[in-house]
Amino acid sequence: MSTFVGHSRLLTLRSLRTLSRQPAYLLFTLVQPMVWLLLFGQLFRRIAELPGFGAASYVEYLTPGLVVMTAMMTAGWSGTSFIQDMERGVMDRNLTSPVSRAALITGSLAHQAVTTVVQSLIVFGVGLATGARYRGGIRGVVVVLACAVLLALIFAALSDAIALLVRQQEALIGVSQFLAMPLAFLSSVMMAPALMPGWVGDVARFNPVDWAAVASREALTSTPDWGLVLDRGALLLALAIVMGWLATRAFRAYQRSI
Repeated sequence: MSTFVGHSRLLTLRSLRTLSRQPAYLLFTLVQPMVWLLLFGQLFRRIAELPGFGAASYVEYLTPGLVVMTAMMTAGWSGTSFIQDMERGVMDRNLTSPVSRAALITGSLAHQAVTTVVQSLIVFGVGLATGARYRGGIRGVVVVLACAVLLALIFAALSDAIALLVRQQEALIGVSQFLAMPLAFLSSVMMAPALMPGWVGDVARFNPVDWAAVASREALTSTPDWGLVLDRGALLLALAIVMGWLATRAFRAYQRSI
């Protein structure tokens, strides 16, 4: 266990050092959510006036949804670091060393968790500047961060697993793009459930992006339904554990193919 923790810590620090040398990457991943928040948040602000929408303003509704969507979309790129390691021969050296396979995945996921927290705080700050109010206070914001991190872990683990299976950056990007937008639109990230078509609402019940969005938005209300928050949070946690395990197992497929 101590070896696993030590390896995970070193691999996480390695990833964070790489990120610190390329801060432009973090800014690049925030371009799209800033467009959604600053442009669409104003363009569709009158949607909040529709009966049944249930939010004081569209920006206030949209902000936690964008935190969740940003976490998902950025995590989809996580596997590119594995592919870069494969191209440079680093991955093969790691796999012939005493480094734990689980530590390789844990280091990647820990790096993604830190990235998600930083991104989420920036989105929260911009949302506050554009009129969003977080009635759930600091506790609500912390719950949103936790949901965003769990969702990021799910999609980062999926991205890592796909990278180990396809070993091509183009294929990984294609799969990530194929999943990201449909999952975002088949959720309550941008539209209140009461105003969505019935079939979209049915699909959203099985969508982890919607789990995170619902729990996040509920935690930011003045009187949260903590049962609902915990229910969706438990689903996210369970799926994150499963995806982390599957990503670790994907190393076997990679080793058989080389």
